[in-house]
Amino acid sequence: MENDPAVFSFTQIAHIETGFVEKFGIPRQSGLAPDTIGRIVFEPEFRHPDAIKGIEEYDYLWLLFIFSENVREKWNATVTPPKLGGKERRGVFATRSPFRPNPIGLSCVRLEKVTADEKYGQTLIVSGADLLNGTPIVDIKPYIPYADSHPGVRGGFGESLSDRKFRVIFPDELKELIPAEYRNAVVQILEQDPRPAFIHDEERVWGVFYYDYNIRFTVYGDVITVCGVENRK
Repeated sequence: MENDPAVFSFTQIAHIETGFVEKFGIPRQSGLAPDTIGRIVFEPEFRHPDAIKGIEEYDYLWLLFIFSENVREKWNATVTPPKLGGKERRGVFATRSPFRPNPIGLSCVRLEKVTADEKYGQTLIVSGADLLNGTPIVDIKPYIPYADSHPGVRGGFGESLSDRKFRVIFPDELKELIPAEYRNAVVQILEQDPRPAFIHDEERVWGVFYYDYNIRFTVYGDVITVCGVENRK
C-alpha cells in the first residue's frame, strides 16, 4: 500500500525586486544576463541581522522561489521546452519548466553586496537573476563550489544551444534613451533572443520591458536590431 502524498506549506521569507516587470524577456536561466541587478528584501519576520550573518563570505547564492505567475491546479507529465521550438515534448522532471506539480524554482545568483536599508533592514544585492519583479522567495542557500560544481558533465537537450547568442545592433541614439546602468543588461537580455523558439516572423516588431523601458526590436536571421525605446513614465 502506497503512502498518501505528504502536504507541506512554505512561508515566504523574502521577495526580489528586479527590472523584469513581465515574463516575456526574462532570461531562461540565471546568469545568462549577468549585468541584471536585483534586490532581495526580507519579510519583517526574517529581517533579523543574524539570519544572514556570514553570507558575505560567499560569491553565489541559490534562491528557491515560487513561480507565482504559474500556479495551476493540475500538472502534466510532459511539457514543451522553448529551446526545442515549443513542439517537442519532454518529461516535466527532465526540464526546468515553470509548469510543475509544485511551482518551485531554483536560481543561482551572484551576491554583489549586503546593504543596510532604513526601512527594510539588511537587503541583498544580487546579479544574474532570472526572476520576475516581486517573486516570492522561500529559501536562500549558499553556493558551495566543491559540492555544487560538476565540470564536464552532460547537460541534456539545452547544452547544444547554451552558447548561442544573437548579435545585437543597438543604435547610439536609442541606447542613450536608457540609463547607463541598464544598457549592458538590456543587450545581454536581447542576445538570448527572448522570442518563443517556434515563431520566426522577420516582419514583426517585438517589445521587451526592462524597468520602465519598452525596447522594441526586430530579428533577421541571428541579428537583433533595436528600432525603438519607449519610456512608460
